[in-house]
Order: sequence, then structure tokens, then C-alpha cells
Amino acid sequence: MSGPAPSAVVTLAGGTGGAKLAHGLHLVLPAGSLSVVVNTGDDVERHGLLVMPDHDAVMYALAGLADRARGWGLADETWTVIEMLGRYREETWFRLGDRDIATHIARTRRLREGERLTAACLGLQQALGIATRVLPMTDEPVRTLVGTADGWLDFQDYFVRLHQEPTATGVRFEGIDQARPTPEVQAALGAADLVVIGPSNPIVSIEPILAVPGLRELLEGARARGTPVVAVSPIVGGRALKGPADRMLESLGHEVSATGVARIYAGLVDVFVVDSVDAALAPAIEELGMRAVVIDAVMADDEGRKRLARDVLELAAVA
Repeated sequence: MSGPAPSAVVTLAGGTGGAKLAHGLHLVLPAGSLSVVVNTGDDVERHGLLVMPDHDAVMYALAGLADRARGWGLADETWTVIEMLGRYREETWFRLGDRDIATHIARTRRLREGERLTAACLGLQQALGIATRVLPMTDEPVRTLVGTADGWLDFQDYFVRLHQEPTATGVRFEGIDQARPTPEVQAALGAADLVVIGPSNPIVSIEPILAVPGLRELLEGARARGTPVVAVSPIVGGRALKGPADRMLESLGHEVSATGVARIYAGLVDVFVVDSVDAALAPAIEELGMRAVVIDAVMADDEGRKRLARDVLELAAVA
């Protein structure tokens, strides 16, 4: 595609890196022109409430409410409820702040009254004044399970309770066969003139989205009509900037590099963005059938998020 900057952008996101780039795109694009399709495989039920870590990380970032220091949850949080739950001898290893719990209460109440998951999430976003739509990848429940030497673990048990210490021997998505892209996801990808795969863990943040039956076909349809798909590597200098992506890639048999991630996306991506420290990998990435672009891809602050977002939009205009 060659021409004006894209006006209908969809980004696939999960985890910290995906939330950061989604925020950058939100800051530089006109209001209402961005949709973020988020992984729901990380979702978990805690204390009778539905918790959606990836959705909420994006929602809080776009609302300007995220805790930048911790990298998750809300800024200026208090912990009275979780401390009282501890006194009742309830499990508290998955820490939820008081204001964060309000989100889960409001969403769970809407679901119990019969709203679809997407409608419940959009209602929360609208209440926070967010023009960008943050769309669950599906309305059906999907749960990521991580295989270990001791058996299969719920993702949050692996990620939070056990601090990603067990070696991952496999990953599967429970409920994925019954899942379908929502009407909102279908409409967003049907109208998109750019699709961005954020710098998220390709195995447990992006693959659950791509595994939803019909989702890859929607991406292929977008590419067939000339919509470029741009992916940003979450691996910089052979390491994940945050989270277990590098360790998971290694234990599951992938090369721990931007090239290794590019191989996972081969056949689906037109442009693959790597950080300048990985410039030497560009020729190997281009052999996979995608254009490799070397830029400063580390988002240290809001200016870094906006810079990368603008660079991605410019790439799409000449893809």
C-alpha cells in the first residue's frame, strides 16, 4: 500500500509491550480511528469476579490511570480489601487493589445481568471517556494453560503465583474451539487499513488471539485487499524487555531473537520492526518473506510510545 496515512487501525495486544504501543497509537491517531484487540486467555476468576489483566492494562493506559512504576494496575492504589481478605484466610497471592476491584465488580455485575463480554468492557471504557475501542478477542471464555514438569497450570498460577519459575514445556488454550471473533472484531478488521501486532509475548499474548477460529482468515482477508500487517519484535538484543517471553521461546524450541519471533509470524506479516541493536538480523528476517525495518523500538516514556507509533504509521503508508 502506498499513499496517505492509515485512518482505521487495529492493533493486537497483550501484556506490557502491547499496552504501551496501543497507548502510543491512541495518543497520535485521531479519536475513534483505533481499535485494540486484546488477549483474553490471561483472564481469571478471583473472589467471584472476572479479572481481565490484558484488557485492563490497555484500558488503564488509555485512560491515563495506569501505575507506571509497577507496570500493572492503577496509580495511587490502596489495598484495604485484599488485606481484609487475608485476615479471612482467603488467597491473596493475586493482589488486587481497591480501585481495581471496582472495575472487576462493575464488569462482573454487567455479565451476570446478561451483557456480552464485549458490551460490558465497552461500557467501562465509555465511562472512563476512552474513544479508542478495546475489544476482547472473543466473548467466549478462553483460558491459557502452561505445561510444566508438574502438569498444566493456569496462566496466572504460572505467571504470578510461581513467578514464571517453572520451565514451560507447552501452551494450550482451553475453550478455543468454541470461541469466535466478535462482531466488533470482525467489523474492525474488515475496515482496517493497517493492522499492528504489538511487541507482546508471541506465545501467550498474541497466539491466543490468532488461535481464535476465523481470526487468521480475517487477517488474510485484510492483507488480500491491500491492508499491511506490521509486527514489532518484543525481543531486543536477545532478551524480553519485560516478562517471560525469552525464556518461553527457548524452552519451547524457538530461537530467542527477533528472528525467532519473525519466524513465528512468517506468512502473516508484511513488515517486521526490530530495534537498532538487532540491525544485523534484518537480512535473515527478510529471507522469511517480510520487509525488515530497523528503528528505535524501545518505549521508555510517552514520547517513546508516540515516536514508535508514528514510525509504524509511516511504515504502513509506504508498505
